[in-house]
Amino acid sequence: MQILEGKVSIEAVLESRSRTISSIWINKNKRRDKFRKVLKLANQKKIPVEYVSGEKLTERATGNSHGGIVATATERAFTSVEKMIAGKKNCFIAMIDGIEDPYNFGFAVRSLYAAGCDGLIVRPRNWMDSTTIVARSSAGATERIAMAVMETAEEAASFFQAHGFEVIATSNQDAEELYDVDLTGNVFLFIGGEKRGVTRSFLSHCDRLLQIPYGREFSQSISAEAAAAVVGFEMSRQRRNKRK
Repeated sequence: MQILEGKVSIEAVLESRSRTISSIWINKNKRRDKFRKVLKLANQKKIPVEYVSGEKLTERATGNSHGGIVATATERAFTSVEKMIAGKKNCFIAMIDGIEDPYNFGFAVRSLYAAGCDGLIVRPRNWMDSTTIVARSSAGATERIAMAVMETAEEAASFFQAHGFEVIATSNQDAEELYDVDLTGNVFLFIGGEKRGVTRSFLSHCDRLLQIPYGREFSQSISAEAAAAVVGFEMSRQRRNKRK
């Protein structure tokens, strides 16, 4: 079983069905109207709610940022890649690989989800094991976005190319400027982590490389979560303009 903490994370699970919640604990000294939506959804799903002391709640939590509510839930449910893209046009799928910090992983997913990303590919060893951290840092986005598992980035690239997607990665070498590229079609976006970035072996699988233009001379790369936000929202802007 996994522990979920915080109203936003638990609401996301209740609304998205990414997991099954078995029980919910709430600090008995907190105002119940603060958790009105959680209580309504829990009642609809017949999930037991227990009101406990703040001390008992903290004992069950993994940290001190639970905000007065904790839940137990099953492991994260994943979908198949085929189901993820079935029936979708101008589909936007992303893969974040190599991020070393679960908080940063959650921040990146939050931006991608907000920008309209349709699904996320993760490798078998991923930050979804750190349920509490990634759910809270992503504001529940890791529970709302569709997720599928693939063994390697190269396998993912080959699959999406075979299904009519353009495989794109960010790079500072031999790359086109982000704002000069049409990103309104089916796109598989690969975001490399802080340390190794995009590996050379993966670059050969890409259809295009994107460079994020800076506003001044600066020799360092921006973080993976920042790159995810910049590229994700540029894709969102282009797609919105195309619909007008």
